[in-house]
Amino acid sequence: MKRLTAQIYGIVQGVGFRAFVLSEARRLGLYGYVRNCADGSVKVVAEGEEPHLRTLIAALQRGPYGARVDQVEVTFSEATGEFLGFTIRN
Repeated sequence: MKRLTAQIYGIVQGVGFRAFVLSEARRLGLYGYVRNCADGSVKVVAEGEEPHLRTLIAALQRGPYGARVDQVEVTFSEATGEFLGFTIRN
């Protein structure tokens, strides 16, 4: 199990990006959260099997219709197991 932390920049707020990430992460069986940041970016913290996390990264780079993803910063670390599901945080 790995932990992915990703920061997504571009036109990623107000375009359904968090709902898109929620759907993708749940489909992949991942645990964690997605939230908007004050600087206009979106942060994703997800835990699960590395192949599933890499599939999520590909989805983050694409984004939903209406989004424009300019940059995705990704780091991996060891999973903590602290999440019970995948949620949208404020």
